[in-house]
Amino acid sequence: MQDVKTPALKAVNLYMEANPNPNSMKFVANFMLLPEGVSYDFPTKEDASDSNLALQLFELDFVERVFFTSNFVTVTKKEDRDWMEIRNEIRELIKAYLEKGKLVVGEIVDNNQINEDDPESVKKIKGILDEYIRPAVESDGGAISFHSFEGGVLKVLLQGSCSGCPSSTVTLKAGIENLMKRMLPEVQSVEAEGV
Repeated sequence: MQDVKTPALKAVNLYMEANPNPNSMKFVANFMLLPEGVSYDFPTKEDASDSNLALQLFELDFVERVFFTSNFVTVTKKEDRDWMEIRNEIRELIKAYLEKGKLVVGEIVDNNQINEDDPESVKKIKGILDEYIRPAVESDGGAISFHSFEGGVLKVLLQGSCSGCPSSTVTLKAGIENLMKRMLPEVQSVEAEGV
């Protein structure tokens, strides 16, 4: 009979952090879950087929959306539930999953990289998003990525806690659009896709 060893448990510290969306909470780990700049947004259980952790979270009847990036998981709850009642249950589920050393997604793909074939304006936009905007959006439990740029209109994809957040429109227009217009005059307006 062969000796089968169980995998060593990983030391996981996980803390919770509120963000501007009252229905979302960040669960921040003490290590990277995904490479820098890579994110996965699962608005429904059906979208989560590539993530066992997201599928387990969706088994909780109060979970509405799951988002992963860098070193945190953002969970959006249903409005009728209070965080005080459910946050520890979510935290323990995530912690137990990560302690087993499992990956949060099956195959990691980075769609935000600057491509050689990108027009110069798109390369600049992606660079500005990556350097100036993404860190601020991530600190609020979300992510932003390039969608398209045509006729002076930049379309971005807002994910995680940004989806459905009451302040996302203000952030988009007062923050992101103003910065983009100042740094890149070709940008006339910024719009969100999939919010």
